[in-house]
Amino acid sequence: MTQSNRTQHGESLSDAGEIKVVLRGPGDLAQALDFLLGYRPTDSVVLLALHGEQGRFGGRLRVGLPEDQHDPTQWPDLARQLADCLITGSVRRGSRPTAIVAFLCQDPRAGERPSEVMRRLRPLAQQLRIACGEMDVPVIEALCVSGGRWWSYCRPDGAAGAPEEGVPVAEPAGSAIAATAAYSGIPMPVPLRDLESRLRPIEPPVLEHETALDLACGRLVPRMLDRNSGAWVADHTVELAGRALDAFLAAPPVNDRVRSDRRDDALLDDKDAAELILGFQDHAARDRVVEWADPLRAGAALRLWRALARRCAGPYAEHAAAPLALVGWVAWCLGDDAEARVALSTALDLEPHCTFARLLQHAVSQGLDPDVVRRSLRSSRRRRVLEASTVRRGPDGGAGRGPGRRSPGGRRARIRR
Repeated sequence: MTQSNRTQHGESLSDAGEIKVVLRGPGDLAQALDFLLGYRPTDSVVLLALHGEQGRFGGRLRVGLPEDQHDPTQWPDLARQLADCLITGSVRRGSRPTAIVAFLCQDPRAGERPSEVMRRLRPLAQQLRIACGEMDVPVIEALCVSGGRWWSYCRPDGAAGAPEEGVPVAEPAGSAIAATAAYSGIPMPVPLRDLESRLRPIEPPVLEHETALDLACGRLVPRMLDRNSGAWVADHTVELAGRALDAFLAAPPVNDRVRSDRRDDALLDDKDAAELILGFQDHAARDRVVEWADPLRAGAALRLWRALARRCAGPYAEHAAAPLALVGWVAWCLGDDAEARVALSTALDLEPHCTFARLLQHAVSQGLDPDVVRRSLRSSRRRRVLEASTVRRGPDGGAGRGPGRRSPGGRRARIRR
């Protein structure tokens, strides 16, 4: 099996020529999984598509493991859905997989041994093999990774040498795939939970943040619903965001993730942060800050959007979809597909109808160039500006009626067009 410089999903281990890494067996697969995804999966089912005689990696799919893992009756449906999603998605991109590699990744619970995790997840591995086989794409390897060890569900002895206790996952230092990643300037993968923690609301919730959001609703929602004041809200939001971005640009980078996020949280004024979160519920403001993904501003913008997402706690959790979509956009423009995928997936979990996040998720999975989406967004923005200008002037040049907006529905108003 080989990992070429670019897969069907647009992820790469190298942008310098056709560098390839050859993986020879399940041990290499277990060691390479973090690099193939860009992060270390936790509580996850991962399916990787293989193409051609050499087993070139193509599409990949990761979903969280079901919470109720003691009810295996749900697993056949889950396995069929995952198999169909990966295989039909690969076909749409132009190449049907010749085989699939599956991973079940979960660390032991309190009082549980890694080998018990392996046995508990075995029925799910079997259902995945059945579901993929029914679509004429065999699962040639299915691995359980737990507690730093791996087991094979496809080999009679599980793993040569220590089938019951599994085989330690080799340290990445010195491996071919780690060397290729280092040569390409790709950082070592971090656990998925670390990526997610930077995007989740601050725990425990800060009362001042929720109070500021309550007050911002009272100030901004009436203006957002007033067809004569909607443009003011967008202008106000972009102005506030510009001042916040200047503060983030002036703050030097911090290498430690936890310290960096705490420092960034302290850079945001409660009142301004609440008004930004409310203002970005309307894409008129969001589309104007999409352009802040250029090399000079992207790093600071990414930190700002993360910090706003962390403020959306309690009844305002769904409001995080807008800043999370911006996180996904900037991360993708910076070449960090791993964070982009996590941010966009989280945004769609919170707001399945967030069109911007859905568009970006599709573009990332198709391996498109961010410039293609950037041009499309600019074109759409120009068209909406022209349409809004025509509506305000009226067809005869007089005053026209602006577009209406839907009711806020209480303090959790979601203003989205």
